[in-house]
Amino acid sequence: MAGTPAVPEQTAKASTPAFVPFDFSQPPLIDGFNPSPKAKDDTFKEKFIRKTKENPFVPIGCLGTAGMLIYGLRAFHQGKTRHSQLLMRGRIFAQGFTVFAIIVGVFTTALKPKQ
Repeated sequence: MAGTPAVPEQTAKASTPAFVPFDFSQPPLIDGFNPSPKAKDDTFKEKFIRKTKENPFVPIGCLGTAGMLIYGLRAFHQGKTRHSQLLMRGRIFAQGFTVFAIIVGVFTTALKPKQ
């Protein structure tokens, strides 16, 4: 047996392709579920306006946070430490307001009846 060369085993190739359980080019079919067709893709501007109308407090909070941050950094740069500290505390309040507005908006959207 020592003199016989080792021959690698040959595997039989399947003539048919392997079974694919899902077609990834299409969404899955689920009994009792009919996905609503999407009318069209919104542009950034259209989506921003729609979301602002749904929950106007989030952009207000974001603008307030950014404004407080900019003015606080400007006051810090000018050496007005007391004014800078007050604006940084105001920024934290504005951030909390924004997070609260986001949470309220999510719950409002979740509780809104589907049309």
